[in-house]
Amino acid sequence: MTPWPQGVARHVLDRVDSTNAEAMRLAPSLSGPTWIMARRQTAGRGRRGRMWSDPPGNFAASLVLRPEGGPADAARLSFVAALAVHDALRQLCGPQLNVALKWPNDVLLNGGKLSGILLESVGSGGAIQALVIGIGVNLAAAPDADAVEPGAMRPVSLQGETGLSISPDDFLSALALAFDHWQRQTRDFGFAPIRAAWLARAAMLGETITARTGTTETTGRFDGIDDTGALILTGPRGRQAIPAADVYFPRP
Repeated sequence: MTPWPQGVARHVLDRVDSTNAEAMRLAPSLSGPTWIMARRQTAGRGRRGRMWSDPPGNFAASLVLRPEGGPADAARLSFVAALAVHDALRQLCGPQLNVALKWPNDVLLNGGKLSGILLESVGSGGAIQALVIGIGVNLAAAPDADAVEPGAMRPVSLQGETGLSISPDDFLSALALAFDHWQRQTRDFGFAPIRAAWLARAAMLGETITARTGTTETTGRFDGIDDTGALILTGPRGRQAIPAADVYFPRP
């Protein structure tokens, strides 16, 4: 039997509009952490309302949690999710896989975007009743390069880059175990081990990158993330902590 974390439920659907949308609908009736995976999404979405392409064979799932702490603690679970995706890929494909993490919530393979993570929450008055962590991974196919916005990283798939074929079901099992491991780390020791592990896997650390928030653009040396998870850039105006932005790498 394939290992699975104790106390975590899972629902596997043939077809759904969006696993995050389904997770939000189910959240009030769930008694504990639950993974919801769909073999096909008809209306997948990424950050800032962007469309997420989901051809057959790709991975689309959402985890529903009742997070401890406040909104800032919940937001840092995106780093837990990124570590889980990274480690699940390495476990299934081998340590030679050229996979890295891009702030705030992308996973790269051979320098292209393989995976995205989207956090949404249900709550009021600053309290979070349920957190939904949506994860998409291009296991089998990637969208065309001209389908993404200008300046975005080229999309890649695991099979297209490596020739390896991983089923969504196998990936879900590896991902759930990896997420459980890192969530226990943050529960027992706080954000410090998550931050250290994320930085050890980070793309472009120490290199020049650009962060854009609305019409504001900041370019500087990527010097890591702080204790809140904010991006640290050092540029002409000195050292800055940027809590939210889209990050762009220089074109090769």
